[in-house]
Amino acid sequence: MTECLDSIINQSYTNWELLIVDDHSTDDSYAIVLALAEMDTRIKLLKNSGHGIIEGLRLAYSESNGSYITRMDSDDIMHPDKLNIMLKDLQTHGKKHIALGLVKYFSDNGIGDGYARYESWLNGLTLKGKNYSEIYKECVIPSPCWMIHREDFNFCGAFSSNRYPEDYDLTFRFYKNEIRCIPATSVLHYWRDYSTRASRTDDHYAENHFLELKVDYFLALNYEASRPLTIWGAGQKGKKVAQLLQKKEVPFIWICDNPKKIGKHIYNELLYSFEHLNTLEHPQSIVSVANTEAQLEIKTYLKTQDMESMVDYFFFC
Repeated sequence: MTECLDSIINQSYTNWELLIVDDHSTDDSYAIVLALAEMDTRIKLLKNSGHGIIEGLRLAYSESNGSYITRMDSDDIMHPDKLNIMLKDLQTHGKKHIALGLVKYFSDNGIGDGYARYESWLNGLTLKGKNYSEIYKECVIPSPCWMIHREDFNFCGAFSSNRYPEDYDLTFRFYKNEIRCIPATSVLHYWRDYSTRASRTDDHYAENHFLELKVDYFLALNYEASRPLTIWGAGQKGKKVAQLLQKKEVPFIWICDNPKKIGKHIYNELLYSFEHLNTLEHPQSIVSVANTEAQLEIKTYLKTQDMESMVDYFFFC
């Protein structure tokens, strides 16, 4: 935590306020922050009367005064120019935009392949400002590396939602309200991975595919009920998507490229060959196939059908 606080205090941009919420800590964190707050009037220490990240964020925001809003995680590190660069981006592009930065994972025990792939994928989107183009795969805006006009943040509902994962839900609300992503070229945030971080230990993050959240937002934002909807893939994720659609009484056609499953029934739904897609009139497709090579093959096939990403097909993994 000390490294995190130092990285904020030493920002090249100095006109900031920092609201820190103590969420029932049992170590010496409160005393450390209290000592800093007594020396620096820009720092305000609060105690969470509720429990958890959402209530803590909501409390901090209710006590904030800034015209621009950002969030920080307690064990991460800011680049010295992070606030300055993001603020200039917002001032240049104006409202209805969100400033971003590239991220870099680090850990005392090294970074696993999964986090390395996520970092590479996320930064690739941010470099072009095309974050929403793959929003149904995973969270495309890193929770501690964005800045937005307060007015736009309020328009998107700020921290009012009770839905976890709170960062992914907020990202979908940015997308829903057409908040445009500003491309970024610099690493502005150093994201620490450790065994006790909330995304590893909190029950709210236990189901790491978040398919229910994705399906709900898809139906609200991208689904066109007048068009036939297909699910491509009958693995674990495809089955979960099918169950969610059945529960919501949304009709769909199930396709796959696994000869062992084609012609069989799962959840009383007949599985067709993926080639059945070209017999449908102007279909939409949720693709639940996780294998990277298979995804490339599927994209190539969908292109032959003149289907467009985020209009006609959506990768959910």
